[in-house]
Amino acid sequence: MPFVSETRPWDVHRLPRAEGRRFLVTGGNAGIGYFVAEQLAATGATVVLGSRDPARARAAIASIGSRVPGADVRYLPLDLADLGSLRASVDALGPDRLDAVVHNAGVALDHPPRRETTDGHELMLATNHLGHFALTHHLAPLLAATPGSRVVTTGSFAAKSEHLDLDDLQSTRDYRPKRAYARSKLAQMLFALELDRRLRAARSTTLSVLVHPGGALDALTPSRPPVHIRTTGARLSHLPLGLVVQGKDAAAWPAVRAVLDPGVRGGQMWSPRAFGLRGTPRTEPLWDHLKDTATAARLWAASRELTGTDPSFAG
Repeated sequence: MPFVSETRPWDVHRLPRAEGRRFLVTGGNAGIGYFVAEQLAATGATVVLGSRDPARARAAIASIGSRVPGADVRYLPLDLADLGSLRASVDALGPDRLDAVVHNAGVALDHPPRRETTDGHELMLATNHLGHFALTHHLAPLLAATPGSRVVTTGSFAAKSEHLDLDDLQSTRDYRPKRAYARSKLAQMLFALELDRRLRAARSTTLSVLVHPGGALDALTPSRPPVHIRTTGARLSHLPLGLVVQGKDAAAWPAVRAVLDPGVRGGQMWSPRAFGLRGTPRTEPLWDHLKDTATAARLWAASRELTGTDPSFAG
């Protein structure tokens, strides 16, 4: 039974009920991921917060519980930068259904030096893309066993003007933090679209959906102590920017719609309505460089080699 009639206008403040469903949100303990989790919890679903920090996860769960009576929110230890730990994390989910995973967790570094994970991968690419690629591989049996499940991948507006250098995917020759971050997010977006093509080829009922949150500022984000505390001074000083960007609560709307709306289709990109920066979610035409299927296929092959995994939903 669908959540809601497909003819009913989508209302970000009146989400359809989702009792009996289970959603995993990576990085759900802070930022946009926290608000994705809070909004999904309000539908009656079970929400699992994937986080490497148990204290922050507990604080997020307590905050959601204080705002959503009866919320069913759980913690899953998850470190995307440690590829060897991911199978155990997925095993801890148990054999029950998984209706959607929201690939939201990410790391952004502003300054050198370049950092590597214990696996020897550049940290931002490892966390933002390679970890989610490998996580999808481990989640595939669970998602495939849940009819109509969804893989929702969070990209970034920062990737709009960037291109991948597949000959220096890990920025070993020329490391610039902001560019490396944008490229890691572009890799995520290309992954989501290549995954959609592979799911359709396998005739899977699982959907791969791409979202990006637009522009999101802490100063425009409502307080959720102790997860996030916004001062009155910060809010007032940034109010003019509210004409262009938004808070992280609103930035969560595209991902939440991608999880819940029965009208969503695989291969779509959902983003804020106003110039892709703010407002309610709507579908956005794919950017030209996101249509590059050859680069996406080469990235998939490189990711498979780097992680030793290959997300497959066939048979």
